[in-house]
Amino acid sequence: MEIFKYSGPTFDLYGEEWSDSLILDDGPWPAPTASGPLDASVTVPGSKSITNRELVLAALADEPSLLRRPLHARDTSLMVDALRALGTDIEEVPHPENPFGPDLRITPAEELEGGVSIECGLAGTVMRFVPPVAALALGPVNFDGDEAAHKRPMSGVIEGLEKLGVEVRDDGKRRLPFSIYGAGKVSGGELDIDASASSQFVSGLLLAAPRFTNGLTLRHTGEQVPSLPHIEMTLAALRARGVDASSPEPNVWRVAPGPIAGRELTVEPDLSNAAPFLLATIVTGGAVCVPDWPDTSTQLGDLLIAVLRQLGAEVELRDGTLYCSAEVSRRPESFEFDFSDAGGELAPNIAAICALLPGTSQLRGIGHLRGHETDRVAALAAELQRVGATVVEHDDRLEITGGELHGATWGCYEDHRMATTGALIGLVTEGIELDDVRCTSKTLPQFVAMWNAMLAGTTPGPEEEPPTSFISLSL
Repeated sequence: MEIFKYSGPTFDLYGEEWSDSLILDDGPWPAPTASGPLDASVTVPGSKSITNRELVLAALADEPSLLRRPLHARDTSLMVDALRALGTDIEEVPHPENPFGPDLRITPAEELEGGVSIECGLAGTVMRFVPPVAALALGPVNFDGDEAAHKRPMSGVIEGLEKLGVEVRDDGKRRLPFSIYGAGKVSGGELDIDASASSQFVSGLLLAAPRFTNGLTLRHTGEQVPSLPHIEMTLAALRARGVDASSPEPNVWRVAPGPIAGRELTVEPDLSNAAPFLLATIVTGGAVCVPDWPDTSTQLGDLLIAVLRQLGAEVELRDGTLYCSAEVSRRPESFEFDFSDAGGELAPNIAAICALLPGTSQLRGIGHLRGHETDRVAALAAELQRVGATVVEHDDRLEITGGELHGATWGCYEDHRMATTGALIGLVTEGIELDDVRCTSKTLPQFVAMWNAMLAGTTPGPEEEPPTSFISLSL
């Protein structure tokens, strides 16, 4: 059983916490190949995007909250540590029916405390959601993160807080590291920012806005905002806690000042983390199902379903479980998609599928991916070409022509989506080795165990009896 340590609890395949500091061996991880079509059920842990939004709102609420089935991964662990540093009490509550870790009870601080340092790691939600919270604290709060985090854009949050009268010291770089000098309150009111680099600039300010004296009316002034569905997720989370939050017109968002209610909720599975397992059916054929799939969601689940169908899969949501089956012979010659409104979480994994199609595929509207954990546009172009695909890189799109792929060391760039993309290629390409599979701990620390378990459900050879039902891969 291979497990590894990250900034939070580590679990084996049966959900038991390990106290040892066991780490995957340094060096490349050989991506396993599939010996046939899949037949598996994959239970996915909670959504990172929802978990971290709810943690912030719970820390700013007027009463305690309880998050059931939250994600336990590096990004959420960093958020918990950040909010605790500011004075929030976050207690782990055992949940025997949740194999991925404890529930979280969050009790807001009577007064947020400054004089602390926040470690952001490579988590965009921490570096962009927590500074507006820190502006409500008394005293300085220092922010820093991984070396790669110093390249991620932060201008929208920093300039937005400065326009609201908050003192920020960043040496003019508009990136990490920087310090917020909170005065215990923020006036709020009207604010114009350019959020074309990240929708998280908008979400971070909106999450704290109910605590601003005058609330916030935020207007985007730049080009198209990427990942608009994530702003809708933020508005929905605010409204669920009794906050008056709306978008009265395109590129304008309004949050009224007022109390934030405590809340008890169960966090949905992370549908983006489900993507590589479902897309694996396009690569190998076969079937994968994901339990606990929501009927409606502010995540990008509907988009993933639409993409799977365009790639030739049959997809059905029945009794809370998403069933996906595919045949390799039904894959299209090529694929085209515009991610301008959809965000870029799914684009890297879909790029892997494009490299396996014989024609030339187009992934458009992905320029904003250059400011994610790495420059994903350049990284995808480099790694797909390394394994044999033909790729033409443009500022805002990739043209990918499939070919005879071959083994190579796949660069992960400290990016969990790049790692899962390499694993998808490895399903049908011998000799693919990921140089840093441990980076999947950012949002899915159980990835290696889940991937291996999925393949353990591979359809047997012709001399063996085929499986008659889905094999459970719940951790």
